[in-house]
Amino acid sequence: MPRLPIGLPNRRTFLRAAAVTGTLLPAGVLAQRLGRSPLPAELLDPAICRASFGEPIVLPQKRNLKLTWNATAICTVGVAVAQEKGYFQRRNLEVELVNYAGSTDQLLEAIATAKADAGVGMALRWLKPLEGGFDVKIAAGIHGGCMRLFATPASGITKIADLKGKAIGVTDLAAPDRNFFSIMLHQAGVDPNKDVEWKVFPGDILPVALKKGEVQAFCQGDPLGWLARERDGLVEVANNLSGEFAHRTCCVLGIRGSLIREEKPVAGALVQSLLEAQEWVAVNPDAAAEIFAPHAKAPADKLAAMLRSHTHHDNPLAGDLRQQLAAYGEELKQVKVFKQSTDIQKYVTRVTADVLA
Repeated sequence: MPRLPIGLPNRRTFLRAAAVTGTLLPAGVLAQRLGRSPLPAELLDPAICRASFGEPIVLPQKRNLKLTWNATAICTVGVAVAQEKGYFQRRNLEVELVNYAGSTDQLLEAIATAKADAGVGMALRWLKPLEGGFDVKIAAGIHGGCMRLFATPASGITKIADLKGKAIGVTDLAAPDRNFFSIMLHQAGVDPNKDVEWKVFPGDILPVALKKGEVQAFCQGDPLGWLARERDGLVEVANNLSGEFAHRTCCVLGIRGSLIREEKPVAGALVQSLLEAQEWVAVNPDAAAEIFAPHAKAPADKLAAMLRSHTHHDNPLAGDLRQQLAAYGEELKQVKVFKQSTDIQKYVTRVTADVLA
């Protein structure tokens, strides 16, 4: 595929323009609105558009879908935006949002058996259960950021390596932040299975456990983690927004395999709707925070600050997505979450799908 010359709109530019204008514009029109020269004719070929993001999919008739999400986690803001701003409806999708509170295995089984059609969740929570063979395919990365690890200023803990010999609070032992910071500990030369102790507490009790000295650090996602840091003056020791992870997706869209096999355009319309909503979030964090505030029960200005720190414009697809998930897979093998015998490349190929190809 030809590479876009420097200064010409790429896929991200098209999506951001769609987020601003509310529609996907023809390439030549977009170039004019951006004050740039029209694209060369060879770059306007529909095949090239399909290879990047795909031509906008509008289903010929209304299609009902059930989409699961965590309605209190700010990382799922794109779901609320897609519903509120009509991104689903413009592609003829009637989406019922299901706030799912069960275990990950139950969630993936619900999607695989068509009790739901798709779900948005954390890659590092889903990847291990998907090793078991659920018929659910990861179709897109939704955003990066939102996992944080905290300590008190008095603890002297300022970097990951300082956690050796310490107790770390988590909401559960399969939590995505537990898996992520296990990877960071391993990279810092600390064995996450031997050199630290993981203690489980309810999310709202983690800051209390830190104050009482029952743990020396805890990890938590936004919005609760961010709010605890601001309220208690905590030190943010690490997060998933730095170094090699700065542009790694952490939240993904999974779709039941049978839907992809039988109604691929429906799956494609869902992916495009959510990616367009994610771009709108990236461009309009204040407005997105207002939309999400009733779900998170947190001040909109705080939510907007969280959104600005995330990477809602990072939405890997196809090969980029497989590459990122393969990196997670190899890292999870290193910290003994994945079986050492798992062939990561075969695994990633099995659990992903390019529905826009």
